[in-house]
Amino acid sequence: MSLPPGFLDELRSRVSIAQVVGRTVTWDLRKSNQGKGDFWAPCPFHHEKTASFHVDDRKGFYYCFGCQAKGDVLTYLRESQNMSFMDAVEALAREAGMAMPERTEGDRQRDERRTTLVEVMDKAVRFYRMQLMGGHAAEARAYLDRRGLSEAQRDHWEIGFAPDQRQALWTHLRQAGVESRLIVEAGLCAQPDDGGQPYDRFRGRILFPIRDARGRAIAFGGRSMDPNARAKYLNSPETPLFDKGRTLYNIGPARTASGKGQPLIVAEGYMDVIALVQAGFEGAVAPLGTAVTEDQLRLMWRMHPEPIIALDGDAAGLRAGLRVADLALPLITAGQGLRFALLPGGQDPDDLIKAQGAQAMRDVLERAVPMARLLWDRAIQGHVFDSPERRAALDQRLRALLERIQDPSLRQHYAEEFRQQRRALFSDGSAGPFRPGPYKSRKQAAQAPLPGTRGSLLAAGADGADEDLREALILAVLFTHPALLEEFDDRLMAMDPRREDHRLLQSVLLTAAQEHPTPAADTLSERGGTEYQRLRALPHVAIAPTLRPQAETDYVRRCLTEDFEILLTRRALRRELAELTAELESLPGERLTYRLGETARAMDRAGKGATRENTTDLGEDRESLSNQLQTLIDSQVWVKKKRRPGPS
Repeated sequence: MSLPPGFLDELRSRVSIAQVVGRTVTWDLRKSNQGKGDFWAPCPFHHEKTASFHVDDRKGFYYCFGCQAKGDVLTYLRESQNMSFMDAVEALAREAGMAMPERTEGDRQRDERRTTLVEVMDKAVRFYRMQLMGGHAAEARAYLDRRGLSEAQRDHWEIGFAPDQRQALWTHLRQAGVESRLIVEAGLCAQPDDGGQPYDRFRGRILFPIRDARGRAIAFGGRSMDPNARAKYLNSPETPLFDKGRTLYNIGPARTASGKGQPLIVAEGYMDVIALVQAGFEGAVAPLGTAVTEDQLRLMWRMHPEPIIALDGDAAGLRAGLRVADLALPLITAGQGLRFALLPGGQDPDDLIKAQGAQAMRDVLERAVPMARLLWDRAIQGHVFDSPERRAALDQRLRALLERIQDPSLRQHYAEEFRQQRRALFSDGSAGPFRPGPYKSRKQAAQAPLPGTRGSLLAAGADGADEDLREALILAVLFTHPALLEEFDDRLMAMDPRREDHRLLQSVLLTAAQEHPTPAADTLSERGGTEYQRLRALPHVAIAPTLRPQAETDYVRRCLTEDFEILLTRRALRRELAELTAELESLPGERLTYRLGETARAMDRAGKGATRENTTDLGEDRESLSNQLQTLIDSQVWVKKKRRPGPS
């Protein structure tokens, strides 16, 4: 229904916002100045003891300095009482003695149709709930038992079951006197193209009623019991009641919980929301069979200034999170953003809570990272930054992100965040490829090894020492001394193992570090499985002094620092040598001379130690690389190219 110009302004001027708000709060009379229309109270939207909720009665606005809730009298009614906009207008109009504008015949018909459709949906909810108790739903009940849903939970969420019959609901509703067109219009049944009788849209599925912010059933989500079904989950189609891109599962209760200070958690599906609410996270919602939409983002921000997107801990979950971040980037403003919580080990919230309890989920939420961090990690993932051109390409990607931010002040803060991350990335001289790992603060520089630290087995030049052996020892040490994981996670991510089993063990360590700053050694050993047992059985690993139970932490730290430095430096030199080999036949003489000298100087620096404070060198590694470089120089590939005879 459209409102005439000036109607809302007159309505606001007639109603005192302080009077409306005063029905639900207790004013702090010591802080308030009622004569000037200045009122203060504890915020009704989140639990607090201090009076941080301010109402300016003369201007007609409220603002909470704690949770940033703000708006006018209409907003207050909508947010505090779950009213729609028109319901709030009608309530205030009655209070102000203003007559609502006459509704057109079309307005009345639409309202009546929606009310009737809601009644049809309620009948369907009751029917499906009764079916869950019948003999044909035994498999469905067994599935819910396996998922840990008690009867009380099933009742709370009004979970039902659609029999695997073509017209079970259709027959029931028609016998109850419901018109055919209403059953189809509500999305409960589908009309065949050949004009035959409609058939049930949901068959052989566990059903979850979807309700709007006012608690009215507007749609269903159905989980198939047939493993061969074309769609595991199926939602109601778009109807006059249901627009899947403009609502969220559990939106009403979640809005109430968020108003009381609980975090707003965005999960993937119905079972995740149910598990979260059961564990005490009542502000949980989920999109409805689609990726998060712009309208859903705006819904979330009206409920909470910083929703947490809970991502399944796998590649697909990370991709979904990045899609949300890309969608949100032009919409974020000061005080309106997103955080991202990556769950461990490919789990979803339901899996994690069942396996480890609510505290594990709480820990994951507390480690949620801001959107800027997620975007930064994507910008550097899989890239090598060992040349000015590659670093310039990174800058270009970051500028493209910044240009999409509409708020100038926020754009400036993002730019500063990216500058800090960039300095941290390049401050240790690392040019290796980035691998995604635990979302923690990165070290701005690798810790320098202390003078005289030559205690590691490989650094001492053991027979047969190479990159794989050094990797094995590093991994074994971190499995044995997990308290050092947080300190070395940046170098562990940059290690880029060559062997598949080493990559698996690296992933185990990084995942464990993400779950807990200091994971238990026995837990790590168990997760490492047979790969870890084989690694520990290697002769050079089994006798390493750093793996002895009595090894002092400082000693282990120094050895790890040196092993990482040698390994990463050697790989940087190998990359340099590979690039030089590829360029030999194409570089002109002067440029080739410069590149050879540049490589030699890099190897010389490596031989003296990256910090110039210790006696570490690359030992046999450096000698091998030097021999390769000398062979290239002696063979004079560029000269041979010039001497090749041309075609006869």
